[in-house]
Amino acid sequence: MKAIYKKAIRHKTILITGGTGSFGNSVVSQLVALEPKRIIIFSRDEKKQFDMRNKFDNPLLKFVIGDVRDQESIHRAMEDVDYVFHAAALKQVPTCEFFPMEAVKTNILGTHNVLAAAKAHKVKRVVVLSTDKAVYPINAIGLSKAMMEKIMIAEAKNFVDSGKTETIFCGVRYGNVLYTRGSVLPYLVSLMRENKKLPITHFDMTRFLLPLSEAVDLVFHALVSGENGHLYVRKSPACTLETLAQALCEIFQYKTGYYAAGIRAGEKMHETLVTQEELLRAVIQGNYYQIPPESQGLDYNKYFSRGEKADVEEAYTSENTKRLNVKQTVAMLTKLPEIKKELLERT
Repeated sequence: MKAIYKKAIRHKTILITGGTGSFGNSVVSQLVALEPKRIIIFSRDEKKQFDMRNKFDNPLLKFVIGDVRDQESIHRAMEDVDYVFHAAALKQVPTCEFFPMEAVKTNILGTHNVLAAAKAHKVKRVVVLSTDKAVYPINAIGLSKAMMEKIMIAEAKNFVDSGKTETIFCGVRYGNVLYTRGSVLPYLVSLMRENKKLPITHFDMTRFLLPLSEAVDLVFHALVSGENGHLYVRKSPACTLETLAQALCEIFQYKTGYYAAGIRAGEKMHETLVTQEELLRAVIQGNYYQIPPESQGLDYNKYFSRGEKADVEEAYTSENTKRLNVKQTVAMLTKLPEIKKELLERT
């Protein structure tokens, strides 16, 4: 862990909304070594909080039952907080397609509540977690996450326009984080345990591949370096879903195989992490893209009247990023602790 992260986090209080999820569990594992004053886990699932409390058994952790949809509960949790990681969200494509208003309540209105509470309590920094589905969105989860980004940017602009800088609002955007709860890898591994043929939506469909540890590093990078209204993206390789299936079959010597199940409603063939328009103003910071907002402040003429000439680049997508072959995908997957554990249990 970088020394700059420890310097920023030492003796600080961190609130993680949706803190019992895959991101919360992973980031807490790293936060406890950075000597924070307190880590507040804010979520609505008491069973997951019970499991997490037993898993870490650490007095630094404080568990708060609440919902980002409820303004009062998030305001209570925000007292004396220095930093916020806003991870609470509905994330499943089918769930949000069937219940889009629930995505609106959690991902859009919930984000507004979190940012308003952070502003009221003069929190130092808020990092909101977004997804590649928010870029050129075609489904409810993507649309709601795109609005989440816009709300964050608008709040940041309001601060800049008013001359106040008590709270820095910024965000991160990443693609398929490997082996998070409800994602494709644990689902496919569960089917392999039952010796079932693996359903792959489309063999040529591509997805970014990002280990959870690198997603956490991206969030720390935004926490330490993030500027008001800016989004941060980590460069990531990708592979086709057939390559992913072939890699899994090779790792576990799985002979039952896989088949094309067809593209589900709301799914793209390829995901995008940075749009053509964003690349015009993006700044490359080593492994990261830093994406400033369209304009700082509330100068409406920059939206309605004036423009700038620029060369248009191709968007940064899972189709044109570095493409992993089966061998490279195997190498990435076998580094995952969950895959290592699964292999160990099978020996």
